[in-house]
Amino acid sequence: MSLAIDAMKQAFASFSDGKALVPPRTQLPIARNSGISLTMPSFVDGDSTAEQALAVKVVSLFEGNPSRGLARIQAAVVVLEPDTGRPIALLDGAMLTAIRTAAASGAATDLLARRDCRTVALFGAGVQAITHLFAMCAVRPIEKIFICSRTPSKVAALIAEFAGRPAIPAELIAVDSPRQALADADIVCCTTSSQTPIFDDADLKPGVHINAVGSYTPQAREVPPETVCRALVVVDSRHAAWEEAGDLIQPLLAGLITREHIHAELGELVLGRRTGRVDDQQVTFFKSVGLAVQDAVAARVAMENAARLKLGQEVAW
Repeated sequence: MSLAIDAMKQAFASFSDGKALVPPRTQLPIARNSGISLTMPSFVDGDSTAEQALAVKVVSLFEGNPSRGLARIQAAVVVLEPDTGRPIALLDGAMLTAIRTAAASGAATDLLARRDCRTVALFGAGVQAITHLFAMCAVRPIEKIFICSRTPSKVAALIAEFAGRPAIPAELIAVDSPRQALADADIVCCTTSSQTPIFDDADLKPGVHINAVGSYTPQAREVPPETVCRALVVVDSRHAAWEEAGDLIQPLLAGLITREHIHAELGELVLGRRTGRVDDQQVTFFKSVGLAVQDAVAARVAMENAARLKLGQEVAW
């Protein structure tokens, strides 16, 4: 996870520095089967091919999959050789997405959260929630993580599987309500598929940092507008946020904020072009809808590690 967080800082810096080509993702609704397929290409430029990255991800979200014993998210990443376009690898896109999304939250937390953060409120108990456990513990000395989900059995299973792992030194605690989760939380991670806000603004502690990654359409949001209005807002991409982030689009349409309310892209913080938190009382909010540049850079790092560790399977092409 630490390697992934460093990779995401590189990815966002490249994006905000104009060194990455990231066309808008193509959305293909599959209404008959209650699904949608997204195609996400990206190229990251660099002085050498070793610094470049070229990949295409196809990710599908099909709501009926769980009833068939399949994960809701299905994905694959095709890695291309930057200087020839030759396909050189096929990666599990669902796991790569889970890791790089949490790593982006880890990068944002490292840049925006108070240094003395010790507690986390985690909303959701799926794959994204699991990778966020690792990400938060990678950037802060977390002692307690309060987990809230509308499916308590998933929370119990998550705690049973991951409590006591060396990479997650924090105590994992199941709670019954968002208010309980937030009562002592320095960091909040929203990883749900909720269409409406999942907590009340009044329940947040002063100086809290929030990561929201669950919603990616204008119709869905996890964070209440009152929080958005008073927070220092950082996004992965301004353009993508105003196209897809319901957490921001809905307050904008309601006249509660303007487009200037976005303080910075995360890459601008990495590059030192914008400042982050100004005091310990400020609420900071990182909203991510996900960028293909993350997949390209994460895939490059995964391939480098696979080669070094002699992992993976080589196939004739």
